[in-house]
Amino acid sequence: MIEGVKLKNLRVLPDERGRLMEILRADDDIFKKFGQVYMTTAYSGVVKAWHYHRNQIDNFAVVKGMMKIALYDGRKNSPTYKEVNEFFLGEHNPKLLQIPKMVYHGFKCVSEEEAIVINIPTQVYNYKNPDEYRVDPYDNDIPYDWKLKER
Repeated sequence: MIEGVKLKNLRVLPDERGRLMEILRADDDIFKKFGQVYMTTAYSGVVKAWHYHRNQIDNFAVVKGMMKIALYDGRKNSPTYKEVNEFFLGEHNPKLLQIPKMVYHGFKCVSEEEAIVINIPTQVYNYKNPDEYRVDPYDNDIPYDWKLKER
């Protein structure tokens, strides 16, 4: 796994009224700092990629549908430089994915319905000077293909 990436299993507690799932707690080993909480979605088959942050750590949890989340370590001083990780997270695999600074990441909705991601980054979004550095999803040097892999 890419250096600094962490996964936390999420436990769903169902009862006759519905479900409860804690995503991130201040007393979790994985917790770093609170910036804000936001939701983002993708429609079936849509790719949202690639970008990285210089100062922010992301904490992704997919709470509806399924996402294929890909990471690429472009950090030249990292022991996992040029490594790619792929995770399938969502209703069928509830986990929190922590993405370190400077690691490229993106996702593709692989469920038939819209997928919803909750992100709990360590920084607030700066509208005037965003900590977001983008790369085209397809035309880049990242060794990853977003196409369906029918093995």
